[in-house]
Amino acid sequence: MKSLHALHHKLSDTDTQIEILEQGVEQKLGLPLFQKKMDDAGLFPLKPTSLDIFQVNLGKMCNQVCKHCHVDAGPDRKEIMTRETMEECLRALAVSDMNTVDMTGGAPEMNPHFRWFVEECRALGKHVIVRCNLTIIVANPKYHDLPEFYRKHNVEVVSSLPFYNADKTDRQRGTGVFKDSVRALKMLNEVGYGQEGTGLMLNLVYNPSGAFLPASQESLKRQFKRALKNEFDIEFNDLYAITNIPISRYLDYLISSGNFEGYMEKLVNSFNPVAAQGVMCRNTLSVSWDGYLFDCDFNQMLELPVASPAHQHIRDFDAQALMEREIVLNQHCYGCTAGAGSSCGGATA
Repeated sequence: MKSLHALHHKLSDTDTQIEILEQGVEQKLGLPLFQKKMDDAGLFPLKPTSLDIFQVNLGKMCNQVCKHCHVDAGPDRKEIMTRETMEECLRALAVSDMNTVDMTGGAPEMNPHFRWFVEECRALGKHVIVRCNLTIIVANPKYHDLPEFYRKHNVEVVSSLPFYNADKTDRQRGTGVFKDSVRALKMLNEVGYGQEGTGLMLNLVYNPSGAFLPASQESLKRQFKRALKNEFDIEFNDLYAITNIPISRYLDYLISSGNFEGYMEKLVNSFNPVAAQGVMCRNTLSVSWDGYLFDCDFNQMLELPVASPAHQHIRDFDAQALMEREIVLNQHCYGCTAGAGSSCGGATA
């Protein structure tokens, strides 16, 4: 598979995605746009509550091409954060109270400056999360020592695993991904990750393989723990259930499979104002591979920068000004506010 970007697909254009979402909700379904839904719930304008998490996209390059990927990442994507931009990120971290650096991609480990950046963030006393697709650990001998590197720097590892069997996982992420994921999880367990008393956190991420909302996060966690322990003797700490956001490749899947209107109707009708109050954009700042600032990773992929015109790049970072901004909303936000809610840390309600 190639990325939508490499295929010059119409959905590689963010304005097209935004237009399709707006037309789908308002014109085709006759349902309220997200901003009105929030206004009716007394939640507009949505404002930050804090700046706790600094989520950094280290690049769109990845060793996988997953069918649901909202980043449209893959081996053919060459966008990579430079060391100079990382240094600007470090300067912002040094003068802010943000205590967690959440590194994502693509496969963040494929950035040539990844390990240096982890070490520098830890030197600042920041908690580091790496969103690892697992297969990168076994993809190439140069990555085989990643579990030991993570252990040495007490990195929290958050790993995607669509299901606890090969069929559903491979259909979403590619042939052989489940087998490689199991191998990588065992390597992480061997150095102490997911083991009681080590303090080495290994958390899994579940997202549905079809056009439906995730089941109860706690129920899924129990199922995954039981199945992975019984079948593979694998242990982990927590599981985050994340709703698929209708952008990029997942939007392409919804349209091509005839599920777009039904899925959007499901999201809108499942709007939960309690979940909306806990969305990740209220305590997170997202940084793109080229240093621009966004309210969340999804806004980043739709090229919707923060509503603070003088502070839209990391070189112009100003914590106080960013705390005073209004969070940018659009129709994809229905995904984070449906049912039990969804964020990079799982359910919000």
